[in-house]
Amino acid sequence: MRPAYEIPHFSTISTAPRDADVELLAVPWFEGMVALPTELDAVAGADLRSAIDRGEFAGRSCDLYATRITAPGWKASRAVVVGGGRRDEMRVETTRRMAAAVGLMARQQRLPRVAWVADADDPQLVQSVAEGFALANFDNGHYKSRDDAPFFLSHVLIAGGDADAIERGRIVGESMNAARLLINEPGNRLTPRELAERGAAIAAVPGVDAEILDEAQLAELQMGLLLGVARGSAEPPRLLALRYEPSDAPPGPMLGLVGKGITFDTGGISIKPSDGMERMKDDMAGGAAVIAALRAIALQKLPVRVIAVVPTTENMPGGKAVKPGDVLHGASGLTVEVNNTDAEGRLVLGDGLWYAQRLGATHLVDVATLTGACVVALGRVTTGLFGAPNGWVDALRSAAERAGERVWPLPLFDEYRESLKSEIADMVNSPGRPAGAITAAMFLKEFVGDLPWAHLDIAGTAWAEEAKAWTPKGATGVMVATLVELARSAGSPWPTR
Repeated sequence: MRPAYEIPHFSTISTAPRDADVELLAVPWFEGMVALPTELDAVAGADLRSAIDRGEFAGRSCDLYATRITAPGWKASRAVVVGGGRRDEMRVETTRRMAAAVGLMARQQRLPRVAWVADADDPQLVQSVAEGFALANFDNGHYKSRDDAPFFLSHVLIAGGDADAIERGRIVGESMNAARLLINEPGNRLTPRELAERGAAIAAVPGVDAEILDEAQLAELQMGLLLGVARGSAEPPRLLALRYEPSDAPPGPMLGLVGKGITFDTGGISIKPSDGMERMKDDMAGGAAVIAALRAIALQKLPVRVIAVVPTTENMPGGKAVKPGDVLHGASGLTVEVNNTDAEGRLVLGDGLWYAQRLGATHLVDVATLTGACVVALGRVTTGLFGAPNGWVDALRSAAERAGERVWPLPLFDEYRESLKSEIADMVNSPGRPAGAITAAMFLKEFVGDLPWAHLDIAGTAWAEEAKAWTPKGATGVMVATLVELARSAGSPWPTR
């Protein structure tokens, strides 16, 4: 099996563009700009200006215009100008996408060494450039046997960049690639046991301890929601718990990350239509995100205590599967009438949120490909954000902004709780179509008590439906960067109830 990704060697350069020992020079270009770097203007300016005049290149986001460098004394043989749109609208996401677009082009043209030539005075933007190049060095075809082995970038030089910011970007990009590889894996390869083992291996970095609970231990803990979903599968469930507690972390807050780990979702007895069901291998994207985020947090040695919990199982329609109308008993003591077995993610997260609190979490975030309703509401551009209190939701929203990932808050008004009522149990798991993303979040809220909690519904953003200039089709690794930024903000007081 061929490799899915490699991480290029990153370094800073302070030399002039002509002296950069690379095959490709990458220069950002924004709408309305008129001047290339002085030296580069001498060898490529006329060609670029001609392209602009005839409308071939306008500087729109991730537009690329490549030209050869034939002047003597230049080590690079080619230059590419990458569009960033309007400069006053530039965000972290913009530069990450620009760098990724250049990286993918360099790989297609088999140019192993790239230099990014730009002003680099903002560490956050420098970090995003490194993330973009790391993400570009990812290949979805690692099960292909007939194609040539993928070509990867070997070196990325960032002009004038802060070395610490570059290293942070390398770690986050590599961790996102690890998550993408897990999410892309087919269900016959990534069973619950395999997800737990591989998740522990991904997070096996200094300072992280891992524990895997098997079905007997889950039964001892009375995790009836997770075990109930698992009943229809021949594959036994697992729960992965990761713990990072550095000695320099303050003793108070502990961030608890809980990720949905459904390695394949048929819908159970409430079976899904066959069209598109193959995509349901990505129903563990939330679990992959929290594993990768904890890895990046530990590698960056952030002074905050963090635990990650991933309850993992398949949702299958076997002879012992949960039936609509069954009642399950969670480890928290809450009982649930299952009226839709395809609303299984919130069930396993209920037991996962309880276990995170048992391990000492004081602030909770869960990440899940939870509802199609969130895709209807926000499309495939934005992650749904729910939670309480408002200060905790604001902290997560700010972290997403710094990370260059898009989230949008949706309400959790008390009236939505009414739809969860059951005649025979504490609540039903699926009140129906109206406000489906909100009522799913309201269900999860029942398991968190008074702790600060946020829920990220990544059903629309975990998977790229089509290839773009900056990403191939497939898993995106969304929310890894946001969770790392949230952990970095632990130095600022986090809200409490």
